[in-house]
Amino acid sequence: MAQQIKQMVRLAKIQVDPAQLDSYNAALKLQMTTAVKLEPGVLTYYAVADKANPSQITILEIYADTAAYKLHIETPHFKKYKETVQHMVKSLELVDMDLIGAAVKPAG
Repeated sequence: MAQQIKQMVRLAKIQVDPAQLDSYNAALKLQMTTAVKLEPGVLTYYAVADKANPSQITILEIYADTAAYKLHIETPHFKKYKETVQHMVKSLELVDMDLIGAAVKPAG
């Protein structure tokens, strides 16, 4: 559990312009997969959309620590994502969380 305690956990609550939702989702998926592939400190990304309002997106982000997050937001792929979606996002709320537990099935 000591490793989990230093992890940085954040929820990003995003309201996207519904007319640009497909473009936003494509940019988000590219950024997420690139970050997880290239950055050892990016541990988890889950992006979910509200069933009743698909343009309301919540992202669960887990980083190895705060330093990994700070490195992440300086990467070219993250900066490209922010530039690409800046006119698609109507609102953004970032909520830092404390991890109190996790249960994950082992792969395979």
